[in-house]
Amino acid sequence: MRVEILHIDECPNWQEAGVRVRAALDATGHSEAAIEYRLLTSSADAATVAFAGSPTILVDGTDAFPSDGRTSDLACRVYQTETGLAGMPTIGQLTVAIGKRTAR
Repeated sequence: MRVEILHIDECPNWQEAGVRVRAALDATGHSEAAIEYRLLTSSADAATVAFAGSPTILVDGTDAFPSDGRTSDLACRVYQTETGLAGMPTIGQLTVAIGKRTAR
């Protein structure tokens, strides 16, 4: 399994998103999976990947939370959680998303 977090420096949520992704990977039996981080520094960088705002979490190259929000703008991403809008998904949401990807 390949996990990548696409991010920009201006949004602080990418680091905590990595902590949550690690917890979800461990919970789903994928402790061996590495998390790669890709810093996007320009709109041209963002246009070459499936970027939907920072942080975008890719599992095997696919957005773990698909949306119509793909952008080349260097912007923060907002996720819908059970407690409202947040700058990253919850561990529970990540666990479900990773579980769906591996059940295929």
